[in-house]
Amino acid sequence: MKKGYFGDFGGQFIPELLMPPLLELEQAMQAILPSEAFQSRFTAMLKENVGRPSAITHCPNLSRDLGLDLWLKREDLNHSGAHKINNTLGQGLLAKMMGKTTLLAETGAGMHGVATAVAAAMLDMKCLVYMGATDVVRQAPNVNRMRLMGAEVVAVESGTKTLKDAINEALRRWLSDQETTHYCFGTAAGPHPFPTLVREFQQVISREARQQFLERNNNRLPDVVVACVGGGSNAIGMFHHFVPDPSVSIVGVEAAGTGEPGCDNSAPLNLGTDGILHGMKTKLLQSPQGQILPSHSIAPGLDYPGVGPEHAHLHATGRATYVTINDAQAINAFMTLSRREGIIPALESSHAVAYAIEHCAQLKGKSVLVCLSGRGDKDMAIVDSIL
Repeated sequence: MKKGYFGDFGGQFIPELLMPPLLELEQAMQAILPSEAFQSRFTAMLKENVGRPSAITHCPNLSRDLGLDLWLKREDLNHSGAHKINNTLGQGLLAKMMGKTTLLAETGAGMHGVATAVAAAMLDMKCLVYMGATDVVRQAPNVNRMRLMGAEVVAVESGTKTLKDAINEALRRWLSDQETTHYCFGTAAGPHPFPTLVREFQQVISREARQQFLERNNNRLPDVVVACVGGGSNAIGMFHHFVPDPSVSIVGVEAAGTGEPGCDNSAPLNLGTDGILHGMKTKLLQSPQGQILPSHSIAPGLDYPGVGPEHAHLHATGRATYVTINDAQAINAFMTLSRREGIIPALESSHAVAYAIEHCAQLKGKSVLVCLSGRGDKDMAIVDSIL
């Protein structure tokens, strides 16, 4: 396999000026990540600061309603409210041990920005977060949290003013400040080595979940494992340790937007074509001329026209199946899980829960383990405005 590739996807499609920090990062991964100093500190931080291992929760009421056996991997219970912290603490600690003083990040839903601000505060580093101006408005509580913890938040006014544009600006900033700054990429995408690095820190999700499920279910594996897919970091973390288990079906859930034919969506694996964006070859929403199309999802963290290259590979080989859920179905799942189990999911995670609800007939009698990637308090304003 070519270095930095997952089958046909991945690579390093970047300006020459970005090669030095990427090579430096790759060398640091080889030298620092396996070291006792890194591993012991990182493990302690996950336990004491994040609260890992996160629980798996059985949903008796929804299981009864749907006629299946529904379980949740509770990444919403992590400190700062989502899976993002697994990655930012890992990358932050790596950057600190590389001698960097500033963490740079992009964010859509704001959860990665918050988690980067947490990591920077804990590690006594500076924090700079780029966020699309549209997202600054629709995820205001997270902007306030970042600023409270000492991060500088820069609103990006270019393009669609969402995640894609925030990544563009963050990459430009990294070009000029690479000596002192580590770009703490938020999802399992971008140029090599980021997809591998982010998976390295997120795989803790499936490592725990697989063990926890076996212990709770007489040594049986789940029939189906489900996660929402934007860039794809919670999903690759949730899938990684189940990929070698042939009996486990793996399902990624993309955002269909409103669901009307031809509507703006965030489903490049289902509706996109091969192309290059943000330093990687992957599946993209693009015009026949290769112009990136606007993406849309009610969940800001899924609102991205590309997807991590490992998901493109799992899709191409058929090891994972990728389906779509529309805005209305996600809102219904948000309401249903809240009312039936007392758990308010993030709108991103609601897409994964919606898969179990919408496909309950074909899942009848099966055990379904869903990654609940984040909690929903950040989304109350979006949901209120719709309802």
